[in-house]
Amino acid sequence: MMRAIYILPALVVLLVLVLSSVFIVDERKKALVLQFGQVMQVKKEPGLGFKVPLMQDVVLYEDRILGLQTQPIEVTLLSDRRLVVDAFARWRIVDLVEFRQSVGTGGEDRAQALLGNILSQAIPEVLGNATQEQVLSQDRGALMNQILTIAKREGAALGVDVIDVRLTRTDLPEQNLEATFARMRAEREREAADEKARGGEAAQRVRASADRTVIELTSDARRQAEVIRGEADAERNRILAEAYERDPEFFAFTRSLSAYEVSLKGGNSSIVMQPDSEFFDYLRSDRGPGGTAAAPAAPAPAVPAAP
Repeated sequence: MMRAIYILPALVVLLVLVLSSVFIVDERKKALVLQFGQVMQVKKEPGLGFKVPLMQDVVLYEDRILGLQTQPIEVTLLSDRRLVVDAFARWRIVDLVEFRQSVGTGGEDRAQALLGNILSQAIPEVLGNATQEQVLSQDRGALMNQILTIAKREGAALGVDVIDVRLTRTDLPEQNLEATFARMRAEREREAADEKARGGEAAQRVRASADRTVIELTSDARRQAEVIRGEADAERNRILAEAYERDPEFFAFTRSLSAYEVSLKGGNSSIVMQPDSEFFDYLRSDRGPGGTAAAPAAPAPAVPAAP
């Protein structure tokens, strides 16, 4: 009975010691086994691991790619222009022993702060030798590669690998924004005025060309109309000449009738001429054209006497 009393606590202590000597590392982590602060074992593969109970401790670190967003940094470019820049970096722990010696007990948080300092020094160093056009252009991969090279070199001393660095913002300082916007507005207004002036000049050229074309077409149409009118008059005169040659007396008679029709129309106009004028030859003659007897004239209506 007394033996059972001692065996049971011993089994409990033994079980506790066995359980405390076993640790588990999943696929997202890496582990260091430390004894009094010294690295005794590196566990990179996921699974079970063993350590000396009560003497050794296990510290887990991320095996995944981590991200770092830097604080905004104000840099002076090669053209003495100032920009506010921040960047995003991706990094990963590659050497656990070196990483532990560099960051101590701070772990990933301490590494983030150290990498932030590295980038805060690398970004002004690289962008200080670049122009504003290079920094603000879409094709600024060369600048980011230079920053990445510096970050890789400095990060290797921490036991980490900086995989990528990207510039996420490149803005003007607040105190310079209004002046820059005013200058940009002035430039755009000047460009708009130039475009309007060029447009007005082009419109004037188009109007002048259209007016010239109208004048040319109108002149040509008038010339063609005059030619056609002259040809028609010539044809009319030819026909009249042929008709006159065939029967001059009949031609003179029809022309007189046309003249009578035009001149003897009713209205407010008056005509005064001598009774024996040639205009009334066919009215006085009792013979028609060709020597034939003319039809007797209708009796004139009686005119009432004046009161």
